Amino acid sequence: MKIKINRLNHVQLCIPVGAENKAREFYSQLLGLTEIPKPVSLQANGGLWYEVGDIELHIGVENMNGEKSKRHPAFEVENLIEVKQFLHSKKVIMKEEIPIPNVERFSFFDPFGNRIEFLQKT
Repeated sequence: MKIKINRLNHVQLCIPVGAENKAREFYSQLLGLTEIPKPVSLQANGGLWYEVGDIELHIGVENMNGEKSKRHPAFEVENLIEVKQFLHSKKVIMKEEIPIPNVERFSFFDPFGNRIEFLQKT
């Protein structure tokens, strides 16, 4: 199967828990990025989202202790269900994600533990 990736949707970086105000000073005030609202289903997780050209920058919060990170790129793909089934058949480790309105998505891990998200807008 050939996976058709249409575009990079977003990149997620991480900050320590409770550091949103410091992140706003840097990303909003210093860099001049436009903050956009997070989906209601993800607001309890903390963090910030920004619009950067035609992609998004997601700033997530996590304990910065070197364990598995939320950091990841997210790619828009075609035929998400078929892609997911294909990766599952190849025994790729996957992670279900919290639902977001109008987006179907899942994450998986490369052989080195890097998280990658595939999504399709509905």
